[in-house]
Amino acid sequence: MGGAMSKKGPSSGPPSRPPSGLPSSPAALLGCYSNFTFLTGASHPAEMVEAAAALGWQAVGIADVNSLAGIVRAHAAARDAGIGLVVGARLRPVDGPDIIAHPTDRAGYEALSVLLSEANMRGSKGAPVLYLADLARVTSGTRLLVMPPSHPDAAHATQLGRIREIVTASVFVGAALYRDGGDEARLAILAEMAASQKLPLTAVGDALYHDPARRPLADVLACIREGQRLDNAGALLSRNAERQVLAPDEMARRWRHWPDALANADRLASACAFSMDELSYEYPTEVAPGGRDAMDELTYQTWNGARDRYPDGVPEKVEAYLQRELQLIAKMAFAPYFLTVFDIVRFARSRGILCQGRGSAANSAVCYCLGITSVDPDRSQPLFERFISEARGEPPDIDVDFEHERREEVIQYIYAKYGRTRAGLTAAVITYRSRSALREVAKVFGLSSDVQAALSGQSWGREAGGPDDAALQAVGIDPADRRIALVRRLVRDISRFPRHLSQHVGGFVITRGRLDHLCPISPAAMEGRTVIEWDKDDLDALGLLKVDVLALGMLSCIRRAFGLLTQHYNRPLTLAAVPPEDAATYDMLCEGKSVGVFQVESRAQMAMLPRLQPRCFHDLVVQVAIVRPGPIQGDMVHPYLRRRAGLEKVTYPSEALRNVLERTLGVPLFQEQAMQIAIVGAGFTGSEADQLRRAMATFKKHGDVSKFHDKMIRGMIERGYDADFAERCFRQIEGFGTYGFPESHAASFALLVYVSAWIKRHYPDVFICALLNAQPMGFYSASQLVAEARRSGICVRPTDVMHSHWDSTLEPDPDNHDARHALRLGLRLVKGLAETEGTRIVASRADGYDGLADIMRRADISAKALEAIARADGFNSLGLNRRKALWEVRALARQRWHELPLFAHATRHHHDLSGSEAAVALPAARPGEDVAADYRSLGLSLKAHPMTLLADPLAAAGWKSCAVAFDAPDGQRLRLAGLVTMRQRPGTAKGTVFLTLEDGLHSLNVIIWPKLTETYRDAMLRSQILGVVGRIQREKAVLHFIAESLFNLNGFLGHLDAEAGRNQRGTRMRSRDFR
Repeated sequence: MGGAMSKKGPSSGPPSRPPSGLPSSPAALLGCYSNFTFLTGASHPAEMVEAAAALGWQAVGIADVNSLAGIVRAHAAARDAGIGLVVGARLRPVDGPDIIAHPTDRAGYEALSVLLSEANMRGSKGAPVLYLADLARVTSGTRLLVMPPSHPDAAHATQLGRIREIVTASVFVGAALYRDGGDEARLAILAEMAASQKLPLTAVGDALYHDPARRPLADVLACIREGQRLDNAGALLSRNAERQVLAPDEMARRWRHWPDALANADRLASACAFSMDELSYEYPTEVAPGGRDAMDELTYQTWNGARDRYPDGVPEKVEAYLQRELQLIAKMAFAPYFLTVFDIVRFARSRGILCQGRGSAANSAVCYCLGITSVDPDRSQPLFERFISEARGEPPDIDVDFEHERREEVIQYIYAKYGRTRAGLTAAVITYRSRSALREVAKVFGLSSDVQAALSGQSWGREAGGPDDAALQAVGIDPADRRIALVRRLVRDISRFPRHLSQHVGGFVITRGRLDHLCPISPAAMEGRTVIEWDKDDLDALGLLKVDVLALGMLSCIRRAFGLLTQHYNRPLTLAAVPPEDAATYDMLCEGKSVGVFQVESRAQMAMLPRLQPRCFHDLVVQVAIVRPGPIQGDMVHPYLRRRAGLEKVTYPSEALRNVLERTLGVPLFQEQAMQIAIVGAGFTGSEADQLRRAMATFKKHGDVSKFHDKMIRGMIERGYDADFAERCFRQIEGFGTYGFPESHAASFALLVYVSAWIKRHYPDVFICALLNAQPMGFYSASQLVAEARRSGICVRPTDVMHSHWDSTLEPDPDNHDARHALRLGLRLVKGLAETEGTRIVASRADGYDGLADIMRRADISAKALEAIARADGFNSLGLNRRKALWEVRALARQRWHELPLFAHATRHHHDLSGSEAAVALPAARPGEDVAADYRSLGLSLKAHPMTLLADPLAAAGWKSCAVAFDAPDGQRLRLAGLVTMRQRPGTAKGTVFLTLEDGLHSLNVIIWPKLTETYRDAMLRSQILGVVGRIQREKAVLHFIAESLFNLNGFLGHLDAEAGRNQRGTRMRSRDFR
């Protein structure tokens, strides 16, 4: 038997009918939903397929409504489980019944994909519009399975006839058993309809879930979809739990009176020979101009670039790398892919857009010579198998970062060159996380909004598994309550379920032919863009090309910094022209002064810098890579630090591994090293080592890494290595599989670390100004960056309508002893001021403004814009403080209103009678009121730090400032209070939370161990002013404050002003949280 059921092997055909006349076991289960029919299907595609395989089905049909979004996941699961997949989609026309379309060949699949694409383009996001007449587009080889309504009638019979007239494809009459008391009558009616129109009656599983235990989840999903509560959902709820994947024998028993319907299902499945593996990718042809084929063009551009990279001659080592890589690229026919990326990078550089390739592509000497990456293979040991593996047979994955503010130019270049019918963004599957799942499920159960907020508020963290009993009891919720327990169980079920499709940040698919022949496409949220239905993992599973055009804020920051250096210091620079190996830059990093520096600004990285003491570029590569799951999980960090500090002797497991580990003092830190240990130490081939790494990446899903584990440990022991060392190496690869950070990637980032650190060290004014203008990015808010500027001796001047541009700028500062400039804050910091109005204010300013009316008239801006600037205290140069400016703005707004023709006469008459309004003397604001108002309007204040103003009332309550910690000895117990500026809970910290407290001059790192995070959750998450009782922990230059108890001190905000105490959320003195 051919088709979907032939994939299991020669014995996979349906068994012959037994001579006794009893029904045989059917072979194909059709019409199954997955959860990619959003808020309907209650199981993942893989769960449906794996359940069907485990029950003994030879083929299973997955068909989601108007979509192929989940079909690749079903395909991958079917391939692994050894079961045939009947590819299909459940078409839902607005003027007819559901029709499951199953293509039998590539042409049929392409026609189905085009049909779905046109429906998406015709409708709105998530709501395609399809008509029965559109079915004329499907090919004659397609099999159409028409699904009946719950009560089939004459109208359905008419629809069947109409469908037969429209299509040339084979039509089947679908029927399903729901065990609702109406199956026999329904089947009789459908059988009569099928017979009258000479169509085969076909058995359909119509399963919503793989296991009956998912029935409650299916009901909850239906309620979420329809916006109903369970208590009044009525007919929305299932009558029973019979919509599961049934075993073949059970299916045969239920259909025993209609055996031909089962046979017709098998016949339909056997005709569907199409497999997703047939979607061969065709590369674009534009990449090889001048008559050369793609490989000749790539070879030419590579050696041409090599001569530019190495003007003194290409090193023999690099030449050998290039020859080997080009040979493999030719064998794998990947040349067009490299040329596609090369063309995009070349365009960006021609426009002066900073860009840099990263990731495993930095293992490629070809990518370096093409200018895609910046990692010199002559100074590293690239492992090309990490990038391209012949055994893997998949296209490489090249990620290129562009300035985040100019990436759109690159995206539009791609669309202009290839057209929107051939280039599209990949999808991003947005899934339910714990917080959103809790909120939605609690709403369905009719829990009050207060309980909903309390439940979702207790789930903190991107990977949170939901609140535990203690967290619920802390907010007054009984975890033993039946509804609460059921909500929590359903939240666990729905977590990771897809909610909807969005667009990937920059993953492009570019094809030679029409993109909608490969996959259905949809209009993106941004006009003129298209998005395919598959995500990155789907493309990887099918081996399809993807080009990542990513945005990196630090590149925008560096480009702005280079512009400021040219403008104010007459020092034009490029990434390659920054002076290398500058001792002063490394001195700064060794002290942990890395606020704002790329990649080493996090809490963990700042604590590591004084311990690692980086003194050269390679040290920065290590610094970037060492605070990662791989080295941490493999217990490699502390041995490396001890050896680096001379506290432990540098040894090597063998001479064979010396070349692999010598640069990292005998301790494997990089992903490539772990793979090379598998090659050199355990006898793996390069391809086998890469397979090991990839298996690790999916071990939680498939659990099939034991064979690699045993082979690696056995191979290393046989070669004389210590078993403990072998286990540590394996654990490291395991960590890298979860979050890989190869040396090549670290080297790409280390270059930006060095450049940003060099600018910060030598031109702090330029660095902070560029960072402020590149916001939002990084770990630090504008207030923290301004505080860092002041610590660096930079004069910071306030936002002012007469002096500020939209961006922050540099101004001469004759009082600065280091010849640095003053930093003028830009209008972009003013909350509520639109960029269009801000830029008009600057463009119309000329020699200055005479007053608010002059600004409104010349810049043509609204009173709302003037009020936003007034709230930010931006009119001081006009002699107007915040209160006086707000008073005048409101008077000006009333005047403009009364100048409208309809009101002008009445206004003049009123003025004649009342005379001019007397000047009003406004009381001066208290310092605390000014500071609080600054935070509300700007997110920072130059007048004073809130903690400075709160020092006396806090001291009276027994709290000291963060500054005390820096003079305290190790182990001293203190009561400290400060403004929370950052919360962070890294995935590798096992529940530990890191806080940053500041008092205006000092920032203190606070560590909250997991056992305290639940006890003090409310104070930890809600405090703006936080009190911490704890102990000092010192290790060389690293200072931490270990929390013992936490206290919410937000009530002290009332000492600033009444509104700050009353409206704590609006005061905006809140942290940046990285959960």
